[in-house]
Amino acid sequence: MSSRQKTTGLRRVARIASDWVDLQWSLLIRALGAVAPRARGLLLDVGCGDKPYERIFRPYVDEYLGIEHEATFSATAAKVDGSSRPDYLYDGNRLPFEDGAFDTVISIQVLEHTPHPRLLMAEMARVLKKDGALILAAPFSFRLHEEPHDYFRYSPHGLRKLCAEVGLDIDHIEQVGSLWTLVGHKLNSYLALHVARIGSAAQELGKLGHEAPGQPRARLWTLPLVGPAILAISAVARIMDRLFFERQEALGFVVVAKRV
Repeated sequence: MSSRQKTTGLRRVARIASDWVDLQWSLLIRALGAVAPRARGLLLDVGCGDKPYERIFRPYVDEYLGIEHEATFSATAAKVDGSSRPDYLYDGNRLPFEDGAFDTVISIQVLEHTPHPRLLMAEMARVLKKDGALILAAPFSFRLHEEPHDYFRYSPHGLRKLCAEVGLDIDHIEQVGSLWTLVGHKLNSYLALHVARIGSAAQELGKLGHEAPGQPRARLWTLPLVGPAILAISAVARIMDRLFFERQEALGFVVVAKRV
């Protein structure tokens, strides 16, 4: 095995491990996997970044297209290091597509970053076919990120109202996490990003693409303590969520909505 293959293998193992301890990410991926079979036909990913969710939805659709807000995308690590780029860039106002152009529209962890969420919702509804599906994920409790473009958090009731205002009806909701994974994620985020400062290492693995590049230098000397603590917190949080699931606490929600 060549040194390059070994390096690639180590990076893959590191990414798998980091995804598992990243409770928000892994639980979001699970929720998206549960709703992905509802996608079909021509799909538009609004706020696609470097298309991290394409592998989940691609088996169910004929074509996967991504679009990004040009101004905000240019300031993220995904712009610099992303292996997959948006197919379209736009100014954040009108999506450059005809009415009813897509069978499926997805928007994952994007709605909190627009100062005018109703406008974005209306545009996604406009380009959706009458029998099409909108798959939307939004955070309910999450740290400040992609600042200063971080404006809102959403309950399922708020998402239902936003959908109703633009002619969409939610027929399915997936809760992302519960009390214990919420607390565990916040603890792990603090340990990883503020104590060990491994944000730059995470970006090298293809994570934190929504954040600005050039994260602070890692404190490698903390890893012998921080690493096992993060693993333990992740494991305990997952177990506690299974034993004592709390409906009123969540990291976020994934909804599926149809045109009314």
